[in-house]
Amino acid sequence: MSTLGKVKLGVVGLGGMGNSHLRYLTQMDNVELVGVCDVVKENADKTAALYNTIAYYSHTELFKKSGIEAVLIAVPHYDHTPISIDAFNKGIHVLCEKPIAVHVNDAKKTIDAYERAREEDPTIIFGIMFQERTLPFHKKIKDILDGGELGKLIRATWINTKWFRSQLYFDSGDWRATWAGEGGGILTNQCPHNLDLYQWLFGVPARINGFAHIGKYHDIEVEDEVTAYFEHDNGMVGHFIVTTAETPGSNRMEIVGEYGKLIYEDNKIVFYRTRESMLRFIKESQSRMGNVENWYTEIPVNVNVPSGHRVVTEKFIAAIQNGGGELIAHGPEGINGLTIANAIMLSSFNDQTIKLPMDADEYERKLDELIRCSRYEKKATKDGVMDISYSQ
Repeated sequence: MSTLGKVKLGVVGLGGMGNSHLRYLTQMDNVELVGVCDVVKENADKTAALYNTIAYYSHTELFKKSGIEAVLIAVPHYDHTPISIDAFNKGIHVLCEKPIAVHVNDAKKTIDAYERAREEDPTIIFGIMFQERTLPFHKKIKDILDGGELGKLIRATWINTKWFRSQLYFDSGDWRATWAGEGGGILTNQCPHNLDLYQWLFGVPARINGFAHIGKYHDIEVEDEVTAYFEHDNGMVGHFIVTTAETPGSNRMEIVGEYGKLIYEDNKIVFYRTRESMLRFIKESQSRMGNVENWYTEIPVNVNVPSGHRVVTEKFIAAIQNGGGELIAHGPEGINGLTIANAIMLSSFNDQTIKLPMDADEYERKLDELIRCSRYEKKATKDGVMDISYSQ
């Protein structure tokens, strides 16, 4: 399905992210908002009145009655799968918020539905909201790696602890930070972008060791501190360190290759460029301990370019209108970061190295067991203000 005029689009899920998307969607000349949907009638009615559109209280009604061509899905994580599948079954283009699903098996179901829809209509579009790929510093790191400037990659270490959350945040919704409502903690909620960026830059690891601490600092039943160790088939190792309990937090990425070290921190990329290959120097140097000569270079980055959610959506809409095209992130790519997240948790639960591809059935069984055996009592409150601008 493609159109030369405005794309008839609906939004499902009118929480913080859904409303954030609506603010720019209604400013796009090539989008017609044909409906908004939320299971909370009051939210749907109020939002529909604000944006002069029609309120729906179930996505099936939105799909059936609105004349919709494309849907932006911004609901709690478990619902990403059934709503996406229903959309594809009706030939509707899908732009889904992260993550693609809670676990790998659900991601596979979504991708299978998309592939079946493509057999009926090869122009159907499936995008995922990985707007962090559009950020100038991330794009520059990708450009440097793709250009081979570092040579063979040796190590990537990412410490990202700028995810501080108070107990009030976790108490702000009855679905948050529960196995049944959200399906996980920091890896499922805050870090899908980081895990996507990791695999976008370095690929999916071959072996994963994860150490996840459950409710270590917060009264929650899911993980709030994670350290993971990755091994790649090309010999590179990776470290991934995240938590919602550090303030002030850090966001520091080190990438080491045979031709030097790249450091990204505090909105600056520094390249310590070695004069020759470190791998060759190890074998040929006549010095027992001397370092390879290296030069400090601050990499220029043009930050005055469009980035963020709107850029992802604009690419999605353009692809629909053109009957295909490049997206910031194609939907099926969402399974890669999700696989890493699931493998980290399975490794931690089993206290063992997980070799990829992982046993997705085993992880789904473990998740079902955690939901079934949960004795956690949620103390939900609606007090406080949700500031999504803080979320990366």
